[in-house]
Amino acid sequence: MRSFKVGSAFGIPIKLDVTFLLILPVFAYLIGTQVDLWVSVLNGAPFEANLDAAALTAGNTQWYLGAAAAVGLFAGVVLHELGHSVVAMRYGFPIDSITLWILGGIASLSEQPEEWSQEFWIAVAGPLVSIALGGLSLGALRFLPASLDAFRFVFGYLALMNFALAAFNLLPGFPMDGGRVLRALLARTRSFARATQIAAEVGKLFAVVLGIAGIIGFNLVLIAIAFFIYVGASGEAQRTVMNAAFEGVSVADIMTEEVHTVDADDSVAALMERMLDERHTGYPVLRDGNLVGMVTLDDARDVNAVERDAIRVEDVMSADVYTIPSSSDAMDALDAMQEHGVGRLVVVDADGEMAGLVSRTDLMTALDIIQSTGVSGEPAMPRASGR
Repeated sequence: MRSFKVGSAFGIPIKLDVTFLLILPVFAYLIGTQVDLWVSVLNGAPFEANLDAAALTAGNTQWYLGAAAAVGLFAGVVLHELGHSVVAMRYGFPIDSITLWILGGIASLSEQPEEWSQEFWIAVAGPLVSIALGGLSLGALRFLPASLDAFRFVFGYLALMNFALAAFNLLPGFPMDGGRVLRALLARTRSFARATQIAAEVGKLFAVVLGIAGIIGFNLVLIAIAFFIYVGASGEAQRTVMNAAFEGVSVADIMTEEVHTVDADDSVAALMERMLDERHTGYPVLRDGNLVGMVTLDDARDVNAVERDAIRVEDVMSADVYTIPSSSDAMDALDAMQEHGVGRLVVVDADGEMAGLVSRTDLMTALDIIQSTGVSGEPAMPRASGR
């Protein structure tokens, strides 16, 4: 997501994704056009607010109400995520940021808790905050005087939405809050990886049901939520399996030690011949024995065939070389590749010298071997001789 910081709370950066800037006015408009509907809901049981619908829809009042309610709704989402974040920090898990986007809010934990009780309380903290906000908003609806009907409407709407937010998030749609609660309870008697797999399957089933309901009701929001729940459940289950498989496995265990390199002055034509002969798609680039870049098949392919003899490797290589210490965990290598959008990292030793190369292929091969043998920690796998 492309986002920018707008503030902070408890030392946690608060960010807005660009999609949020699109959805906020849409929410304000939709609420404004439905003031009559919400007034009828709030005037009924159990709220019995006795709001004056005519006054609340006179002139531009409904648009002001829509804007205020939309801002209040997303403020509640921020507080919901802060609930998760504060509890997570109390357990020692730093929070990278809280980001508002088109489907709500996301609190990004730097590390995933694997103790069931910690995950349980982190997961329920958000809905508990929403319930508390709903209760406070309901109190404001009941105790503010009738002369402040506009404020009473906004607080009544926020009471409804915060209660609904808490209830929806507690449904077992992993990786939503309810799904995480389910995983925490399952992890009391199972391994964390197994609990994740079960919760993820329940979450995907929930997503399918939600998606069908969205299709039947022509509700694009439900369809979008179902899609992201399904993708999120699949992704987190896969990551948890990889975490378990790579426990105790370092970059040094899986890296390619004998690294094939190319010279910065080599032609692109010569580079592609080597790629064909050696069946490699990426090379570190050296100049006078010093590492100066990385070149891949995609870089070479961008050069027209008739120009490949004249174009040098240094003309097409990427000067951004991402490294990782050989002592790092294997999962750290995968995270670094995803963060930088690259397929391989240069491995350096304690002295900062190149000790090898690790690629996505190395990681996936190691994962296949570990899962096939059932061995982790010290994988019994042959070291590759080149990359």
